[in-house]
Amino acid sequence: MTIKGILLLYCFIQLNVTCLSNKETQGIRVNESKSILKTGAENTTAYFSLIKGKRVGCVVNHTSVIGKRHLIDSLLSSGIKIQNIYTPEHGLKGTADAGEHISDDRYKNIPVLSLYGDNKKPKPEQLEEIEIMIFDMQDVGIRFFTYISTLHYVMEACAENKIQLIILDRPNPHAHYVDGPLLKSGFESFIGMHQVPVCYGMTIGEYGTMTNQEGWLKDGIKCDLKIIPCLNYKRNELYELPVKPSPNLPNKLAVQLYPSICLFEGTVLSLGRGTDKQFQVVGHPSLKSDFSFTPLPNEGAKDPVLNGQKCFGKDYSNLIAQEIFESKRLDLSFIIEFYNKFDNKEAFFLKNKFFDKLAGSDELRNQIVKGINEEEIRKSWKEDLEEFKKTRSKYLLYE
Repeated sequence: MTIKGILLLYCFIQLNVTCLSNKETQGIRVNESKSILKTGAENTTAYFSLIKGKRVGCVVNHTSVIGKRHLIDSLLSSGIKIQNIYTPEHGLKGTADAGEHISDDRYKNIPVLSLYGDNKKPKPEQLEEIEIMIFDMQDVGIRFFTYISTLHYVMEACAENKIQLIILDRPNPHAHYVDGPLLKSGFESFIGMHQVPVCYGMTIGEYGTMTNQEGWLKDGIKCDLKIIPCLNYKRNELYELPVKPSPNLPNKLAVQLYPSICLFEGTVLSLGRGTDKQFQVVGHPSLKSDFSFTPLPNEGAKDPVLNGQKCFGKDYSNLIAQEIFESKRLDLSFIIEFYNKFDNKEAFFLKNKFFDKLAGSDELRNQIVKGINEEEIRKSWKEDLEEFKKTRSKYLLYE
């Protein structure tokens, strides 16, 4: 073969390798070990045959994607009949404020029913035509992130109405560790329904299985549950979410800071809603600092805390997400530092005791008020965490 022929052959091989690589990785993530990671939704061969020819209900939102295409569109294009769509907090588009009422709607002439507000659990009449239900949403893996509460009620409704539920599992950015206080009896709410720690260290598929098998559904009823697992997922590798899970978690740093910074939701301080650094800045008009920000209405925060007021505090946006991920802990230093600096300590925590719902009891708030240091507070969780880890270990699906 001539030199020219050899060069042409080399270029042809390189072009085909590049095209193959692009085709194989389109719409999926590659973890640090370079093995191809597929979410449960992308693992279509494991569940398409189960739903073909059936009337399907889908509990989904904007994070329910296969590559860059929404799961609903993928199912419809494959000839699957979707009877109803059910959506959680923030709605199908993921743009509604935290706690905002969401009205029912339609998508491509399919009814879209809200499972937030007054109707957190699908009613029997909303399930009459459903033969099988799919649940696919990107969870954050933190107790007070409400998608697991929606899952609880969907499992309960499916169990009561004898509908099989398929969870399409997804990696969670906090699935690699267990930390924080456990929720105590009497402090249950929609931001904490089960006696688990703040960081429970499980994917939503693992958590759903635990909820089912531990008898946490109403009257201990069991759901006919099937998990479609992720492929090539390792829980100790940082997973960057392909779609922001809610309007105020815009990037991987905000997601990593979320379990620690979200505690400020139970105080009079701003945690950056109404800025472009949500869950990455904290402040209040009464504090003194060289750093300041002013919350203003934006997507996901139509009337943010301290709207229009200049807040002084701290900017955490220069922290490294990977380092926070590797620390494997809920960091109490943020909330303790701000409490100690706040002059009017009686006004620091909201009077509605929302902080206690986030923490899971009044114990953490009382410890902070008494001036107990972080390490001593963490010791008070140890026994509960060890017991929970034993329960958790029975339901882990991944390395």
